[in-house]
Amino acid sequence: MLQATRLINALTIDVEDYFQVSAFAPHIARTEWDQRECRVERNMDRILGLLARHQTQATFFTLGWIAERYPQLVRRIVEEGHELASHGYGHQRASDLSRDEFRDDVTRAKALLEDIGGQAVWGYRAPSFSIGDANLWALDVLQEAGYRYSSSIYPVRHDHYGSPDAPRFAHQVRPGLMEVPPTTLRLFSRNLPSSGGGYFRLFPYALSRWMLRQVNQRDGESAIFYMHPWEIDPQQPRIPGVSLKTRFRHYVNIDRTEQRLDRLLSDFAWSRMDEIFLRERAPEVSVA
Repeated sequence: MLQATRLINALTIDVEDYFQVSAFAPHIARTEWDQRECRVERNMDRILGLLARHQTQATFFTLGWIAERYPQLVRRIVEEGHELASHGYGHQRASDLSRDEFRDDVTRAKALLEDIGGQAVWGYRAPSFSIGDANLWALDVLQEAGYRYSSSIYPVRHDHYGSPDAPRFAHQVRPGLMEVPPTTLRLFSRNLPSSGGGYFRLFPYALSRWMLRQVNQRDGESAIFYMHPWEIDPQQPRIPGVSLKTRFRHYVNIDRTEQRLDRLLSDFAWSRMDEIFLRERAPEVSVA
């Protein structure tokens, strides 16, 4: 039991801005993105500073759209010892794309991130965990594109995503490709979301901590925690016209997230996805 408490967990950040959230897509056209106030740099500065104070490294699943406009942010991620991974290019759900469109998105993002960051990109996370039972062909595309792991299939029941019968822990899904699901706790014959995001903001911190400890101690597995830079930004512009449900999910307790993250970094040991699940760092790549 003592050894289980020393497990190293994976800390992951999905690098996107508030106006790119899938739930806001009906209210914000992609053609408007460049006209919106972009806040990702200031929020990432706070997150990177917090990680530096805790001497913690993490994995940053970064949008190609963000990398293209803020290459210095991508380089800082790499220079400070974190893993650079892909969140696709334009934050389109994998379930909304054809096979060819998905291939174009993930290959474009990988090449762009590698060109800017100067290191191989092995990890991918689908926007809104949008790989599931109906589009498992996406795993074949990721394998063909040269990714070595995905963190895209959430084994929960949710109104927008989820494959509740999928395996809960890291497993090989294609030769050379691993799926590393966001963490769930098995309780009352159900998988309960225990990996961050809106649940981390909604649940009391003590409950989130207890759930992660259960996964470490009872299951003997490393947990995968995720969050977004906009989740520490209570001053972000409010989007008019969204439903009460969407408004609650997006804004609940965002004024407390940074403090909770600070506690989380103290209460558990954290590292990068590749070091936990691939046991090696991405090599540098030559940049023309």
